[in-house]
Formats: sequence, C-alpha cells, structure tokens
Amino acid sequence: MLKKIHHTAIIEQCKKNNRKAQLKLYNQYCDAMYNVAYRFMKNSQDAEDVMQEAFIKAFKKINSFQGEVTFGAWLKKIVVHQSIDTLKLRKLNFLDVDENYLKIVVDDDNWEISDGISAEEVKLAISQLPEKYELVLSLFLIEGYDHQEISQILGITEVNSRTQLMRGKQKLIASLKPVENGTGY
Repeated sequence: MLKKIHHTAIIEQCKKNNRKAQLKLYNQYCDAMYNVAYRFMKNSQDAEDVMQEAFIKAFKKINSFQGEVTFGAWLKKIVVHQSIDTLKLRKLNFLDVDENYLKIVVDDDNWEISDGISAEEVKLAISQLPEKYELVLSLFLIEGYDHQEISQILGITEVNSRTQLMRGKQKLIASLKPVENGTGY
C-alpha cells in the first residue's frame, strides 16, 4: 500500500513537470520498456530510440493518465504504439485481405506445441516470419493484445488481424516442425 501511495506521488510530481520525479519513473520502467521495444525493433539502437520517444510522449501526455490501469500498462501501450509507428515509417506494408473472399475458420484457439520446443525457439521462429505475421503474433501471443486492440494499433481490420494471426500460426507451426522432428536448428 505504501509503495502504491509513493508511486502515485511520483506520478503527481511528474504531472507538475518535476524532472527528478520523471527520472525516478524513467529509471523504474526503462529496462522493461526497452525489452518491449526490442521485441519489435530487433536491434538495441532502434529499441533505445523507440523507448526514448515513448517516454517523451508519456511525459507529455501524463496528465491524461487517470490510473484506470497501472502506469506500467499505460506506458507499455505507448511503447508498443511507438514501435509500430516507427516500423510503419519504414514503409511496412500490410497485406489487406479481401474480407468478402475469406471462407476460412479463424477461431482456432489451439496453440499447443511439442514439449521439446522451448519458448526461446518459438520466439526465434516468430522473429523469422514475414513482418506482417510477426507483428500480429507478437502482439497477440507475447504482449497479450486482443484482435480489436491489434486492429487499432496496426490500422487493420479485426478480420485482417485474425487472418494474419491464423496464417502466421500456420507458418510458425510449419517452421517448428523440423525442431519437433529433431532435424532443425
């Protein structure tokens, strides 16, 4: 309880543009936010840049933080959006799927993989997928966003999000098959 009160006091000081309080929040969250950015950006320099930009935006928008979610969750959303915006600036193009043409089931919730495959192997396999699938899979599996949130973050439809998730999942499973059979990596 005392920690939450102290945390709230720091945020209130940040709202008053107190640089020492901003530094405290930065130091508290920079490592975790760097890791979020790194999962999207794939290199340390880009992750560092994204994280810095996200903190700048967060401190500019801190008056909009009302405490409905934890500060960390609020900040993480800013970091994810900054990562996506940075990737979009690099001309990342998403394939728009003709929603009327789709006749496939996209509600497959079975994400089981063989016991012999580690989480690191799955993350590596995800990172080697085409970016449109990698982003949706990362947002869904690693960051925990739902299709509505993914569609807003990436500027695609929910159907497109579901389709890219399903297709990414198929590619992920196919790429993990050699690992399952002991012939990969």
